Amino acid sequence: MSVSDSAPPKGPMRLLLGTLQGIERVGNKLPHPFWLFTILAGFVVLLSAVLEWAGAFAVSPEDGERIEVQSLVSREGVHMMLTDAVENFATFPPFALIITVMLGVAVAERGGLLNAMLRGSVVRVPPKYLTFMLAFTGVSASVASDAAYVVLLPLGALAFQAVGRSPILGLIVAFGSVSAGYDASIFVTATDVIFAGLSSDAARLITDGYTVSPLANYFFNVVSAIVLALMITLVTEFVLTRRTQNMVADGEGVDNTLGEMQLRPEERRGLLVTGIVFLVFVGVVVALLVPSNSWFRGEDGGVISSPIITGIAPVLGLLFLVTGYAYGRTVGTFTRAREVPAAMASGVRELAPVIVLFFAAAQFLAYFGWSNMGTVLAIRGADVLGSAGVPSLVLLLAFVLLATVMNMFITSGSAQWALIAPVFVPMFMLLNISPETTQAAYRIADSSTNLISPMSPYFVMALGFLQRYRKDAGIGTLISLTLPISITVLLSWSAVFVLWWLFGLPLGPGVPIR
Repeated sequence: MSVSDSAPPKGPMRLLLGTLQGIERVGNKLPHPFWLFTILAGFVVLLSAVLEWAGAFAVSPEDGERIEVQSLVSREGVHMMLTDAVENFATFPPFALIITVMLGVAVAERGGLLNAMLRGSVVRVPPKYLTFMLAFTGVSASVASDAAYVVLLPLGALAFQAVGRSPILGLIVAFGSVSAGYDASIFVTATDVIFAGLSSDAARLITDGYTVSPLANYFFNVVSAIVLALMITLVTEFVLTRRTQNMVADGEGVDNTLGEMQLRPEERRGLLVTGIVFLVFVGVVVALLVPSNSWFRGEDGGVISSPIITGIAPVLGLLFLVTGYAYGRTVGTFTRAREVPAAMASGVRELAPVIVLFFAAAQFLAYFGWSNMGTVLAIRGADVLGSAGVPSLVLLLAFVLLATVMNMFITSGSAQWALIAPVFVPMFMLLNISPETTQAAYRIADSSTNLISPMSPYFVMALGFLQRYRKDAGIGTLISLTLPISITVLLSWSAVFVLWWLFGLPLGPGVPIR
């Protein structure tokens, strides 16, 4: 143990730890997101009455129509809140989308495919590429949702230990990459589906029928995943390696061996079969889109407007289902087709906390939209920002900083986006910043500080794993190891966004950044 590790923290570290402890105290006082949205819904009801009484209004920049705030404390408002409650919930955009995707993801998870993919990405990598491969796997591991933390944290520690490096360092690389890169992936994930639904709902406060595709940020996400993996590798090799070189592992470590993490022959065979099935699936999709008169093209004959692209959620669900079942049948986790519905049902059961949250969020957003508060706020805010002459890129970077601070308190990405999207998406739309661009900027803020937030349950999980290797490790130890990754991800990802903006690159298929 080094002296610096055992001595009380001083200087900047002491200030940082004090700040984080303050964040933890304040964050712990916040209610559960369900109650937070319920309280906000009540606040919207009262505020709508006050603003209607005050005569709050805005003038639509599109047709010059006067838009007034409607009070929810009225006959019409009460009728809406009672009669539309079920419809608000049933038509909440992320609700059906996330269930559709998760029906397939659950099959892939229960069949063992996602677990094997994560393990197979790391255990057979040559030592000199191990850091990058672990980081890249972690950044893209959000396709496995929260299971990525459970699998990859002990795997990273064991993989580093197997090649003679510090298991603590491997643990930090795994945790940092999964957590700080959660919204960047080479795959389309359930998070993309949720964000797209919430962004669509917010955009419709300005433009009826506006739809954000789950593929809206795909190009940006893929490049970001590669860049973040490279940057995490660099900060690991040049900073964290030195930071951990005197950290002696004095604990028992995780209750596992690298041998158990290695893929068994049947698992390798299962991944091979899955790869073939995946290629066949993609080949069929491409074949359906090739003919110029294909039914699967859009009404304008385009590929981007194809229902396969615009309705990507069921396609993704089917892809996960088919590949997950193929893997399960090969390795024996699925023996009969009748087991698939049971696996799908288990995935829906695991969504129960999210569904409960969605009910409260759906009512809050419905009240916000019906009262016209969102539209009036967006127009008035856009007028102020427009008259100030602040460049769009500067506004977006300021938005990233604001959302980054909020992420320290509200660590659920979907909850935070449901809270702020109805304000910023329409406001920025009136400044000619698309919902897809605002969503891309939000991804940076939603990921960068996850690994240093004491409010995150996975911060606590990582600390528990760390203490298995180093008995006296505390919050300060973990923060000192993860803060360099957090800062690096925030700065490098913001730099990618700036370059993307300056070069005018598309964020996704048919989605310009400006």
